[in-house]
Amino acid sequence: MVINALDGSCKDGYSFALTVEMTRSLQYVKCMMKRTEQSLISELLDAAKSAGADGADAMLARGEGTSIDLRLGKVEASERSEDFDAGLRVFVGQRNASISTSQLDSDNIKSLAQRAVAMAKIAPDDPYARLAHTAELTKHLPELEMYDENVPTIDDLTDIARGAEEAALSHKGITNSEGGSASHGVTNILIATSNGFSADYKRSSNGVSAMVIAEQNGNMERDYDYSAAVFAADMDSPDKVGNTAATRTLARLGAIKPPTGQFPVVYDKRVSASLVGTMAGAINGAAIARGTSFLKDRMGEQVAASGLTFVDDPLRPRGMGSRLFDGEGLAVKRREMVKDGVLQGWFLDIASATKLGLSSTGNASRGLGGPPSPSTSNFYLENGDISFDELLADIDAGFLVTEMMGSSVDMITGDYSRGAAGFWIEKGKIAHPVAEATIAGNLKDIFMAITRANDIDMRKSTSAPSLRVDGMTVAGS
Repeated sequence: MVINALDGSCKDGYSFALTVEMTRSLQYVKCMMKRTEQSLISELLDAAKSAGADGADAMLARGEGTSIDLRLGKVEASERSEDFDAGLRVFVGQRNASISTSQLDSDNIKSLAQRAVAMAKIAPDDPYARLAHTAELTKHLPELEMYDENVPTIDDLTDIARGAEEAALSHKGITNSEGGSASHGVTNILIATSNGFSADYKRSSNGVSAMVIAEQNGNMERDYDYSAAVFAADMDSPDKVGNTAATRTLARLGAIKPPTGQFPVVYDKRVSASLVGTMAGAINGAAIARGTSFLKDRMGEQVAASGLTFVDDPLRPRGMGSRLFDGEGLAVKRREMVKDGVLQGWFLDIASATKLGLSSTGNASRGLGGPPSPSTSNFYLENGDISFDELLADIDAGFLVTEMMGSSVDMITGDYSRGAAGFWIEKGKIAHPVAEATIAGNLKDIFMAITRANDIDMRKSTSAPSLRVDGMTVAGS
């Protein structure tokens, strides 16, 4: 255990900045029990007002996590982390400043508020940022499944990690292991504003992964699999994760460069979410307000192939990106951002909406040390109606991408280039592994040429089924 204390005392509340491995300090727990999150956030807002702020909002984030990493059956790391941090944003006229801390004793809270107000007074005017008006704040919070009450022990996590690695190592041809891992975490978020909003939510997360190595003719290949979910019961089993990691690794042996030319490219569902993520970036209100998106003038127009619908759903039960309210206290709702290929709207927070002469869509997200900004929640491209095999069936020659690396994406022009590896397709079947390739095109054309399979994994916060894009440039040999 490592403990770094500010002054070793508890005073009237929490006065420790701690780094904890494996177990939490009993003295720290006793200190924290004396003050609730609600009293702390009220103290932050009161301190801001006393320091001269015209208005303020604050965020508290408490995180707890446990993880196990083992290799060849031996535990290499067993970590327990706990943190409790606060962020404060203050307004002085049309100026604002944000500041964060993990030192939440009363003296530091007062000092924090004073520093934030001093920073705001010398900041430039920002006519767009503001607190949500009282009438805009959400009055009703939905009930969602976001927290798994079953908390695994260290032994449970060790068994999960070991099970994944053992399943992978059981495959003939697997020669070594990068390890198995398992984790569990809980995040508590509380947001409050000086004009009366205060609400919180708690979300759990669980994960398991394995990575192994195979060798052929002196060349090594490695690959992995992982599964993550809000509820542990929704994860893939350790055996499945390990077996998939091994199968993927063995399939990569003997990879060669693909030919160069124009070919159909299939994004395996393992990587297809990255393409969907570029759509989210292109319709982010902050980018639209800056004029830095290739879709900035395309509202109401066809921006994707007919039949494609991109959805953002913060209210999905057990969703990794689900939330009860946005980062400014506004209500959240399911939205079809692109419907049947037609662009319906932007992701907007208050500032970006004001710049555009619109209203916030409840898509504000915030960290501790900065102002809110627009973001997705659970963003996905709706499932298709053909199988993965049918997606490949009529491809005479093409590229199945299962791994991507590097990125050169110009969101102003839509020009797109990524390093990639995977498998070459011949006559509708996977022929052999390929590596050291580049795929390129323009996102305006790519979204108009997408065909979907029906294999989406909805456990991720950004999701898509396997996708086929005809006519992309593949550069290899």
